Amino acid sequence: MIGAIAGDIIGSIYEGKPVKHKEFLLFDPRSTFTDDTVLTVAVVEVLLTGGDYQETFRRYHGAFPGRGYGAGFTQWIVSSEALPYNSFGNGSAMRVSPVGWACDTLDEVVHEAQRSAEVSHNHIEGIKGAQATAAAVFLARAGHTKQVIKDYIQSTYRYDLDRSLDAIRPYYMFDVSCQGSVPESIISFLESADYEDAIRNAISLGGDSDTMACIAGAIAEAYYGGVPRDIQAAVFERLDPKLAKTVESFALKYLAYKPMHHML
Repeated sequence: MIGAIAGDIIGSIYEGKPVKHKEFLLFDPRSTFTDDTVLTVAVVEVLLTGGDYQETFRRYHGAFPGRGYGAGFTQWIVSSEALPYNSFGNGSAMRVSPVGWACDTLDEVVHEAQRSAEVSHNHIEGIKGAQATAAAVFLARAGHTKQVIKDYIQSTYRYDLDRSLDAIRPYYMFDVSCQGSVPESIISFLESADYEDAIRNAISLGGDSDTMACIAGAIAEAYYGGVPRDIQAAVFERLDPKLAKTVESFALKYLAYKPMHHML
């Protein structure tokens, strides 16, 4: 979950300014958290308190405006209607990673991921993207191999994970759909050597950089046993204190490793 936030912050400066290589700066003064982080922490709050996803998303949007929310989500969040808008955007996947930590079984993960998605992203692909991401986080933190994770995601969600990043990169373009970005984000994790490499892989595709790094980073954190301390430090220097406090509460309750408490 901290891995997702780190990926968002690192990728924030490359959205709209794509890079097609891995030799880029991780952080600079412009690096900041976006809607990916805000809504991830909103999911954290729901999991901690048992609150309502829709109400919590609305409240967090109001508390942290102007953080890059998608047009469809913004229209939904400010409308008086409570109905989801059949989205298959990757917003459902970018915010779901805490579910992979908080649930005890894969069935619970899949169910809760759907609950977190369907209040807004009730299209089958929107739900699938959230479920695949949360399941990958759960399987990674449970100690399964990359092959097991890959096989499960391919067989269950029919994502093509047999492509290489080198084959994808030259032709890949900005895509905010779950079906056009979640598989590539998972491949970025599968080809990684460590947490930072997963982030660099995702951003190097030149797509929806913050969200793809958020998804890849979430899985990599669970698989590699945490986020490097220097990256944690840079993240919490940039994270709003209210968000950081909620992250700390979740980390103390659910994470298999303990982050840098003095940064929180």
